[in-house]
Amino acid sequence: MSKAYSLFSQRVNPQSEPIPGKDMVKNEAGGYVFKKEAWAAFERFLVLGSEGGTYYVSAENLTKENALNTIACIREDGRRAVDTIVNVSSSGRAPKNDPAIFALALAASTEDLKTRQIALDNLDKVCRIPTHLFHFMTYVKNMRGFGRGLRTAIAKWYNDKPVESMAFHAVKYQSRDGWSNSDVVRLAHPKTSERVRNLVYQWMHKGYEIDGADILPKIIHGFEAAKAANPQETVDLIREYNLTREMVSSETLKSPEVWEALLEKMPLEAMIRNLGNMSKVGLVKPLSDASKLIRERLSDQELLKKARIHPIGVLVALKIYAQGKGMLGKGEWNVDQNIVDALDDAFYKTFDYLTPTNKRFLIGVDMSGSMMGSGFRGGMLPNAGSTPLAPCEIAASLAMAVLKTEKNSYVCGFAREFRDLNISSKMRLDEVIQKCLSSTFGSTDCAVPMIHALKEKLNVDAFVVITDNDTYIGRIHPSQALNQYRERTGINAKQVVLAVTAGKFTIADPKDRNAMDIAGFDTSTPSVISDFIRG
Repeated sequence: MSKAYSLFSQRVNPQSEPIPGKDMVKNEAGGYVFKKEAWAAFERFLVLGSEGGTYYVSAENLTKENALNTIACIREDGRRAVDTIVNVSSSGRAPKNDPAIFALALAASTEDLKTRQIALDNLDKVCRIPTHLFHFMTYVKNMRGFGRGLRTAIAKWYNDKPVESMAFHAVKYQSRDGWSNSDVVRLAHPKTSERVRNLVYQWMHKGYEIDGADILPKIIHGFEAAKAANPQETVDLIREYNLTREMVSSETLKSPEVWEALLEKMPLEAMIRNLGNMSKVGLVKPLSDASKLIRERLSDQELLKKARIHPIGVLVALKIYAQGKGMLGKGEWNVDQNIVDALDDAFYKTFDYLTPTNKRFLIGVDMSGSMMGSGFRGGMLPNAGSTPLAPCEIAASLAMAVLKTEKNSYVCGFAREFRDLNISSKMRLDEVIQKCLSSTFGSTDCAVPMIHALKEKLNVDAFVVITDNDTYIGRIHPSQALNQYRERTGINAKQVVLAVTAGKFTIADPKDRNAMDIAGFDTSTPSVISDFIRG
């Protein structure tokens, strides 16, 4: 028998080579994986974004790759592309809305007039507040001119809002990205016969000294009065006009009394984002009324659902608040451990109610160098140019979300080798994250969870692998290791691969009906996993 023939295999191949007969491509780390289908990659981009890049790919190059794929999808089926953008944006699946806004700008700039109109017709569904609109204006400026169709859509965006709502937005979201409401309204020149609406437009351009200012919406009067108010006057104005943080002067925000008044009706998402600010001024501290109120709100699952709080938003707040200082090191505060505990509980409360599958789960957390903060150029939720969360932190948090529901679970870490993380469902989230961050160990081999389960004769119904898909070092491909496990144990184990970056690759074989690839996670992810495992 020829040795050359006997060495050929479709069952065991090193990750540095493609599996013969499989449609595989080389990933950025040099390993061969499956390429995401264009529409699946498009949706992954909308959920995960690209502004932070990955360990191997800069933000600019990753954005270019995803932009080109988005353009290809738009050209193939414009309506489907816009519908996908709207769905991801409006459903709350993505931690940030920027990728959807960027994709809508691409659709609004395509050469196909019908697709451009469909995109502009859906402008208000993706750009729901002026900040979104300002982002859209910045993106679209680089792609096309401000023609008549675009100006008409923007004018409609302002004219279709109830005048009180438009006035509220005008004072809360005044400017961003070099744009202001005045700039945009001057460009679009919305026309209306409503006197009050026209006065609001005039106020945007000329300020409070206009004829008829006395009949402007109430919120504008409060905003103008707050410009020169002292802290006590600001407290009164907040309560009389329902002013938000953005509507009062920065000087008065040094006062705990002002923050106390703001907290009374502060939206939940804003409250979570401003825990550090309220702590810095001394309002939030152990045994304070403010701390008690915050904990009560964070424990209200219905309130969390109604406010559509994304788990990642809670995770970011937990990380920043628990460290007692901002991400850039500016401003420090004393940490109230009761609030840390409340944030930990709130993270799990954001998820949909789950019915345990009672299946046996092995949850593999990729802890290779590319998943860590060190040297990592981005993540799922970049923030002001930096990234508060490394992919490893996101992976650990999702592992805990599954572990809390599926009690018959085993969480392990892997890179080139297996590591028992000794994680239990009783541990607090920040403890688990810290354990993972301190356990990095080298190159990536995503086959390790299946290899370990087979070696140790573990009975596994479902492998959940949380990774950036930058596998390359193993002697066998992950999909082959999964098939090998199934054959040798007789268990038709399912596999869920959770991607934490917006690359175009996956370790899940797209032709394996018992393997599923998911981009990122939101409130429904654990229930999606549960439904898939149950069949």
